Amino acid sequence: MTLYPLLFQPNLHPVIWGGNQLRPYKGLEPSDEPIGESWEVSAVPSSSSVISNGEWAGKDINSIIRDYPEQILGKEVNKKYNGQLPLLAKFIDAKQDLSIQVHPNDEMAMREHGQRGKSEMWYIIKADKDSHLYAGFKKQITPEEYQQRIADGTITEVLADHQVKTGDVFYLPAGRVHAICGGIILAEVQQSSDVTYRIYDYHRPGLDGKPRELHTALAAKALDYHVEKNYTTDYKESKDQAIQVVDSPYFDVRIIELTKSFHRNLLKYDSFIISMCLEGDCKIRVRSTGYEILLHQGSSTLIPAIIADYDVIPINGKVRILDAFIDNMDRSIKGKLSRFIHIKNNKYS
Repeated sequence: MTLYPLLFQPNLHPVIWGGNQLRPYKGLEPSDEPIGESWEVSAVPSSSSVISNGEWAGKDINSIIRDYPEQILGKEVNKKYNGQLPLLAKFIDAKQDLSIQVHPNDEMAMREHGQRGKSEMWYIIKADKDSHLYAGFKKQITPEEYQQRIADGTITEVLADHQVKTGDVFYLPAGRVHAICGGIILAEVQQSSDVTYRIYDYHRPGLDGKPRELHTALAAKALDYHVEKNYTTDYKESKDQAIQVVDSPYFDVRIIELTKSFHRNLLKYDSFIISMCLEGDCKIRVRSTGYEILLHQGSSTLIPAIIADYDVIPINGKVRILDAFIDNMDRSIKGKLSRFIHIKNNKYS
């Protein structure tokens, strides 16, 4: 079997706060259905991705990973995550404000739900004028004040409120209170978990006309009340380079804006690669086999670890890509030196 970059069938999720921009963004027929999320690469059993290209077209991603775990995930990823894809990638269209929410860490999520925790990151693709989001607390509060502000509907008064624009990045470790607000389209990379604690939902009904469930008590246990000086991720944009924007224990994320062919050799990380096409179109050509796919704006691919040496070739101008993977590089002094050299030479990373 020759492994190849996997493309996927649309996996769209209607929600009360969703908009109507994701379908045209992905090149699909527009509709009035409020689509809030496109699960681009998902191994969550309730909504797993179905392959759309090549020999495995029509098959569930989990079944293919079961057959080729080390080749697809990478040896270290397969070992660490027991043969399971540890990341979930989404596009999100927030026409209205999402609920104020928080996610549990690994320990709490396993204890309460038998799942992993949920740390995540956001990359802002498009933001209307004056659009904003919440991430973190702007002032120190106590658990008692939290309970009172939930009861009287003033919780947003103590949240850090961020005006946003295209290219902004937020890393949201488990425990950080947050909410995407209306007028924002973003890419999200997260741990493969669907555990969310809804704290406050503006007293609005769900699609079924009933109030959506709140998880006030569980959220109180999950919340990290620590106040940070800065919740946004600062990075320097640069064309034709892979710019690292997140380096976390759960995933590494790079942003690449290309105007010419670009070589990506990520074999050293021993990890699958999720590539999300944020803008433009490109070809991805595997160096070892010559296998080629077209990656259009609003679509994503999973590149198996064993073939993570490839070229990204823009079509008709520039293309902007978000790459997410697991960094299995050696963290010893020798490994850190190698990693530093690799990042400094990131035109080949």
